Amino acid sequence: MIHTLFETPSTYHPTDVEMAAPVLPVQAVLFDFSNTIFQMIDLETWLRRVGAACGRLAELDEPGAVAEISDQLRAAFRLPSVVALQEGRDLSPERHHRAMLGWWEQVDFLRGAEEAAYRELTAPDAWVPYPDTEPVLRALRERGLRIAIVSDFAWDLRIHLAHHGLDALIDTCVISYEQGREKPDPHLFLKACAGLGTDPRATLMVGDNPVRDGGATACGLRSYLLPAEHRTGERGLADVLRLVT
Repeated sequence: MIHTLFETPSTYHPTDVEMAAPVLPVQAVLFDFSNTIFQMIDLETWLRRVGAACGRLAELDEPGAVAEISDQLRAAFRLPSVVALQEGRDLSPERHHRAMLGWWEQVDFLRGAEEAAYRELTAPDAWVPYPDTEPVLRALRERGLRIAIVSDFAWDLRIHLAHHGLDALIDTCVISYEQGREKPDPHLFLKACAGLGTDPRATLMVGDNPVRDGGATACGLRSYLLPAEHRTGERGLADVLRLVT
């Protein structure tokens, strides 16, 4: 359901008194979801799940098959028609579904298996936390900080949190498809702050995209950006703990 546009403010205007006051200590942390605290399972695992669902598993055992599919995926993602489909894809499940299928139909292995591929993309166990996600979330809670997720995502990411037993560590989630808005729209960050009951000036946004996540600074938050890279080990989230002490 799309929430009304008037539940929380979409602009931030600090008063003269607030501007002159000491900087507030961090009381809450907002996290991006994808490639910040969770990541999708690796490509080969996903392809093998799709292959098993469609009876095409043997195709992946051919020499160089996974690498060839990876190359086709990258090439297809640059096609103008596919690029156009990605615009605003996280504003609704329907737009995201259409964007993914429009991409995958350009790839030999996935053509005809698009629906199975989408089911495997959105399965509860298709997204996994980084090794340092749970320890950092627990450490923040132990210090009394409130925690939210602010994410451009096209389905309910809470299923992934619950699958890995991390849902109890998150106080609220603000997700683009539920709001009809994408980051860096100030509404998303300010709605999360309102949900946590925290002042934006006492809130830290953690993500990996300088435009989308860094946009939190435009509405009074602080921002910490991780390198935009696909990590296979720890994400470097322990640095967040040093920013809130």
